[in-house]
Amino acid sequence: MAATTNNFDGLRVAALESRRADDMIRLISKFGGDPYVSPSMREVPIEPNRAAIDFAYRIITGEISIVILMTGVGFRYLLRATEKHVDQQRLLDALSDITTICRGPKPVAVMREFGLKPTHRVPEPNTWRELLQTIDAGIPIANQTIGIQEYGVSNKQLIAGLEARGAIAESVKVYGWEFPEDTQPLKENTQALARGERDILLVTSAHQIVNLLRMGEDLGITDQLRDGLSKTSIVSIGPTTSDMLREHDLRVAMEPSHPKMGHLVSESAREAKRLFSEAKHRTSGNPSSTSVNVLADESESSPANKTPMSAIDNHPSQSSLFMRACRGEPTPRTPVWLMRQAGRYMQEYRAVRSQQTFLELCANPKLCSEVMCTAVEKLNVDAAIIFSDLLPILVPMGFDLEFVKGDGPVIHNPVRTASDVDRVKALDNPQDLGFVYETVRQTRADLPEGIPVIGFSGAPFTLASYAIEGGGSRQYSSTKALMRADDGGWAALMDRLTDAIIVYLNEQIAAGAQCVQLFDSWAGCLSPSDYQEFVLPWMKRILQGVTPGVPLINFATGNPELLPLLRGDRRTVVGVDWRIELDVAWKRVGHDISVQGNLDPSVLLTDPQTIRSAVQQLLDKAGGRPGHIFNLGHGVLQQTPVENAIELVKAVQELSVRDDWSDDTEGADS
Repeated sequence: MAATTNNFDGLRVAALESRRADDMIRLISKFGGDPYVSPSMREVPIEPNRAAIDFAYRIITGEISIVILMTGVGFRYLLRATEKHVDQQRLLDALSDITTICRGPKPVAVMREFGLKPTHRVPEPNTWRELLQTIDAGIPIANQTIGIQEYGVSNKQLIAGLEARGAIAESVKVYGWEFPEDTQPLKENTQALARGERDILLVTSAHQIVNLLRMGEDLGITDQLRDGLSKTSIVSIGPTTSDMLREHDLRVAMEPSHPKMGHLVSESAREAKRLFSEAKHRTSGNPSSTSVNVLADESESSPANKTPMSAIDNHPSQSSLFMRACRGEPTPRTPVWLMRQAGRYMQEYRAVRSQQTFLELCANPKLCSEVMCTAVEKLNVDAAIIFSDLLPILVPMGFDLEFVKGDGPVIHNPVRTASDVDRVKALDNPQDLGFVYETVRQTRADLPEGIPVIGFSGAPFTLASYAIEGGGSRQYSSTKALMRADDGGWAALMDRLTDAIIVYLNEQIAAGAQCVQLFDSWAGCLSPSDYQEFVLPWMKRILQGVTPGVPLINFATGNPELLPLLRGDRRTVVGVDWRIELDVAWKRVGHDISVQGNLDPSVLLTDPQTIRSAVQQLLDKAGGRPGHIFNLGHGVLQQTPVENAIELVKAVQELSVRDDWSDDTEGADS
């Protein structure tokens, strides 16, 4: 297929648009596509709507103190459903006296028709995330009852976000989505999608996909439809629609730069070649389990194998680009995610963080999932690492941890001698860290199944350094003093930390993590010989103790000479920082091991052209070899513009597409 700029080049493009079906046909044809547009839904009020009547009475009596209006047509239906049962003027007066939040311009316009002005208006793109940001900017909702006028299917993420902030969220449905009067075009499109006869599907409303799947169920072809959709590039008009697609375990190939139909069609045409190539090579089943089984044999004696191998092998994310790269398998393009991809450089994170301390945030699984899922969606990355921190594991081991503004983490009772180590507790009750495992479960539940979840822990040397120094350090003098003391203190501390890390990581895997990463942020202060003597024996124990078959990313920063020591068994992925060229690093590690990295994070402080050039240079260093996961050489810097992080991910996805991938791997999946 030889695609030109902004041209579908004859691809079969399906759409489910109802109100503007003719406009959609015209646009697809204009950009060189073969259009298959089938109206998929019509709005119908719920009559009689007893729940809406009760909702209106509770507004009038003051039980509901905040009202969120999600749609303009929904507000009309709410008034229509209650006008014969509730004094309309009393209801309007009550709404003018309480806090009202409009999700976008349409409910604002309808409120204006009735002489009302909303208290707050959510900015574009008007998703539940912007709604929560508006609340975080200064609307107190703790212990308040919030009424939500919904628009069909409940928004679970919005409700969870409100409840995580201490509110009581109560929803009311005022209309539903039924099939169009003439269902024949929708039936034909559904059957064609099930047969794999559409190349691209454009979705302009969250409920279109609900009705598409309903039609598949009515036709008795649910499994075939899902299989066909897995091989079709699904393009979503915006975040709300993408959330609905992911909630139904459907992969979103891309979103346009603006949630408008014109942008949707023109940008899909521009990306048509990439979309077609990725969909063509996407596997619909589970990958071969050969490499997983080999690793299970290597570690079968591990007593810490808590997760059944079937649960690991059979998860849908096993066929993702990220997991395949972890196993060293060929992929149609290079997978990409970013360390610290949910952090202070994102306004959404800062808004959530401003409401509580860092440790309070880490202990709130719903909010942890929210900030990570927001980052995954915004950046369009291929994997999600749980939002947590390296150090909470030390708290149940007896350390007094505090995050001090301006100073970072501080441990008020550090250990400096062998006798001090005696008071370090074992992690006898793993559920002392249950909030972390719940964060894994919540994140796994909130993400599309095709996106892998990465759990993590600090590596034993880095945790030991924090425990000994009591915070950050430049010389690590106390750490190295205990390390070299001939009194058994170092070995005892490393033993307890290693045992705890194995339990901690395996609990995360049991909760739903597909991969785990060890962060050895301070290992760079060691020479290779010191690392080999004072760290490596315990790292080997961790590699042997983590659940077999689960990839483990071993990331140590600061000293490229340590790289050969970071490789373990065949499931290990070696993380590489930016202080060494990737091709040199990979040669040192060995090409039989996958690698992750290693763009200098400061590149993201430049401009799109420089970022794109740096991405290409790094991809050239990887040489198209299977087993490369694109990442930064460290976490995203706080000063990074979000747009630059988005540009980085997009550049990797565009520049790493392997046009000859099917030829190179023709027999790999057969």
